[in-house]
Amino acid sequence: MNTLDKLRPLAAIAEERERWREQGRTVALANGVFDLLHVGHVRYLEGAKALADVLVVAVNSDASTRAYKGPGRPHIPEAERAELVAALSCTDRVVVFNEPNVRIIIRALKPDVHVKGTDYTPDSIPEGDEVRAYGGRTAVAGDPKDHSTTELARRLGREGTK
Repeated sequence: MNTLDKLRPLAAIAEERERWREQGRTVALANGVFDLLHVGHVRYLEGAKALADVLVVAVNSDASTRAYKGPGRPHIPEAERAELVAALSCTDRVVVFNEPNVRIIIRALKPDVHVKGTDYTPDSIPEGDEVRAYGGRTAVAGDPKDHSTTELARRLGREGTK
């Protein structure tokens, strides 16, 4: 599948989700900013993909990134961040979201597993209650937080917040 074909609005992915369910395919949802894509992001997404048949990645919009990370972020515009994430072979679909969290996406897709990075535990994932309410589960994937966009930006001479 072409990289740009992986980028879809939430309603279209929700329709696909129904077909995947009928086919008996499991779905994982991962989310994040993915600003200055680095190996930690790749390991997180590859780990998330290993937990299900289909990986949907929700990428924070520029506005939600600024609200979460501060006015100096993102370094890369949302369309480019989404395209980079879509280009990874482990990623099946990508949606950009503007909300402060992924609850609306969880409600629309009801993923079998919602996956976060290793700065969480399965019990500390903020949207975990939403996932458990319909019988889904939460999981953690990736390597320890040895890589960060903030540190990468500092090394490149571009100070950012958080």
